[in-house]
Amino acid sequence: MGSARTGRRRGILAAVLATVALVTAACGSGGEVGNEVRTADGQVFDLSPEQSTRVRTDKVDAIAAKVPQAIRDRGTFVVTGSATTGPPLRFHATDDRTLVGSEIDFAYLVADILGLRLEPLAADWSQNFVKIDSGEVDAFISNVTVTEERKEKYDFATYRLDNIALEVPKDDDWTYTDRKSLAGKRIGVGSGTNQEQLLVEWNESNIADGLPAIDIAYYQQATDYYLALSSHRIDGYLGPNPVAVYHSATSGDTKIATTLSGAGDALQAEIAVATKKGNGLVTAVHEALQYAIDNGIYQRVIDRWGLRSEVVTQSRINPPGLPKPGA
Repeated sequence: MGSARTGRRRGILAAVLATVALVTAACGSGGEVGNEVRTADGQVFDLSPEQSTRVRTDKVDAIAAKVPQAIRDRGTFVVTGSATTGPPLRFHATDDRTLVGSEIDFAYLVADILGLRLEPLAADWSQNFVKIDSGEVDAFISNVTVTEERKEKYDFATYRLDNIALEVPKDDDWTYTDRKSLAGKRIGVGSGTNQEQLLVEWNESNIADGLPAIDIAYYQQATDYYLALSSHRIDGYLGPNPVAVYHSATSGDTKIATTLSGAGDALQAEIAVATKKGNGLVTAVHEALQYAIDNGIYQRVIDRWGLRSEVVTQSRINPPGLPKPGA
């Protein structure tokens, strides 16, 4: 990122910390943002590139043996994802280069258990799927929701519940009841996400009911949505629940109007590691995740990033997903 964007980003973080009087540690000179953030309820977030408290584990030979031979011979686990999802999921550390967050930690866990060296990459959301298609990467680990449409091309091994949240300015007095509450509102959402699919479906239903359309707004990254929220250029932002929880707790500018499954009313959606369909990798990834769950390693990552509302007790391969649009 360029210096202007870096400066703006650090300025936003600095304002966030000042607004809610968070406790920060390891602060640099000149008012720079520190490497640690502690919320009012005691949750600590490590924003440093070093990630000294990252949860690591040992190789499990019986599971590692199930990795396709070509990947074992290479010795690396190449994982792609978005760099702009936002804390605590996947984001740049305070050096504005190093990828950190819960999704990176889960990737490290899988790589460790499979006896592979993690190679994390970042790309725009839609390009991550292209990278799997081409074989450039082994997995997409970045708050990826299981959907019926995606299951046609990819295999999934789940590791978190998928909950989404509608984040609104703190001083707004409108109340969310159901999709009809969004009629006539300007709502931000990420392009190509399951949140966008839901919002588009809600908008179509509202229009069919004779209600005003939802004005759907798209920006490039999470910080842009937050600037739009704080300046009231949008009425709400529909995004991943963990990101909304983090931002509302640390900014003091917003509140969560509602939370719901990433599949809406259809079912409880799940977040999963995505791999190329039929290449044999998903079994090893699934068993690695289940091993981490069974042995308490998984819970340590959950606790480290404040994801307790997203916990699963088992990893599942290709469970029911968000229905296809119009289904």
